[in-house]
Amino acid sequence: MESSTAETARPAPVFTTYSPATGEPVAEHPAHGPAEVSRAVDGVRAVQAGWAALPASRRRDHLLRWKKALATELDTVARTIAEETGKPAGDAALEVVLTLEHLAWAARNAGRVLRRRKVSTGLFTVHQRASLVHRPLGVVGVIGPWNYPLYTPMGSIGYALAAGNGVVFKPSELTPGTGVLLARLFNDAVPGHAGLLTTVTGAASTGDALARSGVDKLAFTGSPGTARKVMAVCAETLTPFLAECGGKDAVIVTADADLSAAADAIVWGALSNAGQTCAGVERVYAVREIHAELCERVVERAKALPTGAGADAAYGPMTLAGQVAVVERHVTGAVSAGGRALLGGPGSVRAPYVEPVVLSDVPEDAAAMTEETFGPVVAINAVADVDEAVERANASRYALGAAVFCGGGRAGAAIAARLRAGAVSVNSVLGFAAVPALPFGGSGDSGFGRIHGEEGLRAFTSVQSTTVQRFTPPIALTSFDVPAATRERAVRLAQSLHRRR
Repeated sequence: MESSTAETARPAPVFTTYSPATGEPVAEHPAHGPAEVSRAVDGVRAVQAGWAALPASRRRDHLLRWKKALATELDTVARTIAEETGKPAGDAALEVVLTLEHLAWAARNAGRVLRRRKVSTGLFTVHQRASLVHRPLGVVGVIGPWNYPLYTPMGSIGYALAAGNGVVFKPSELTPGTGVLLARLFNDAVPGHAGLLTTVTGAASTGDALARSGVDKLAFTGSPGTARKVMAVCAETLTPFLAECGGKDAVIVTADADLSAAADAIVWGALSNAGQTCAGVERVYAVREIHAELCERVVERAKALPTGAGADAAYGPMTLAGQVAVVERHVTGAVSAGGRALLGGPGSVRAPYVEPVVLSDVPEDAAAMTEETFGPVVAINAVADVDEAVERANASRYALGAAVFCGGGRAGAAIAARLRAGAVSVNSVLGFAAVPALPFGGSGDSGFGRIHGEEGLRAFTSVQSTTVQRFTPPIALTSFDVPAATRERAVRLAQSLHRRR
């Protein structure tokens, strides 16, 4: 077995992956069980201490060599992603490029963000020198998704490694080849620390085994329902848990917005990757004055997009076969409830492909407005004003991303500040996802915790606080030998000081 997967004492059963576009077999992979997963964690733990002991500059250099290897093999990595997900080759290549940007940022900034830093002390602890440092946790388990099988899990993997941890990665059973290739490239690029990133493959039972394996933190990306199950397992051992779940992202469009730019962004945000994006656009709230024109522009752009497996396709098939039924249910339910299909409709679903669907006037309690559709469907509803748009956008149980289109950036930022979302783009969609320094994550059914940026590095560390006594204080309040009168004077002095503003 390759070094990129957990070694087993006996051959594990295998499973086969299939192309979502053609249905043809892609590859076979071992279905690792609890014993194999446990050995993988032990193997990573055995080499992690040496990695953590390196100066941050050395870890940076190693990770940049890995980045170079990924860039050199970009076509191979993108082809693997495309084969397993069905997405167009260009989209897969863009996913690799975004991953490279984030890995470079994490490698180059971990030393600065996590280094020991001094903190000020108070009046009564002036004799102490205080500092804090962020230390690696140890072994981090990562359970990745299938929709962005490289970019999304690398938001945890790359940052955890940069922080000094080792990683056991369990990719989706739909995209295991991407995870195996990722670990192999790391081991080839950083042979002195081979095994620090190890991939285990399998379905839900493999993920369950990883959650029970004694990792020091588990980072999960997937549905809210599965997150609750995995978190319950982690709770048994108080294993820290980070959850990046789904979204029902809204776009607000004001009367003074550039409608051409808004329409173009909405179409891309809603339909790219066949709509299989956690922070993709699913709801649009446009003020009534420009609602009709915006709908016309969105429909015009969407209906021109070719779909399928061809080289010219704007997006490919649904990667998860079962999601097709969800999309069909949402579209059918929206129309039955009084919504209008401006483009496509229930007949747009021809598994494994779904043609673009643009809806309007969909009741806010319809499944298409409350549940994550995760398909190439967007609903554009009219609102009286921005206040109503904000109220409707915030009514969702999801709170991941959002976007605002308006005449000015300052006005857009003011609207963004009112939105219950973890990240907001003004006059673009998903702009925040491409900026490595910005944290990414949500709340509610979108999960909790943050990846990316400084917060993403700190997420895979523990904080140690240290005080060093510089001199013996004239009044040692932390001693039983302090006279009661002295202690009383100190208390009254503090009281007097803190009564002041």
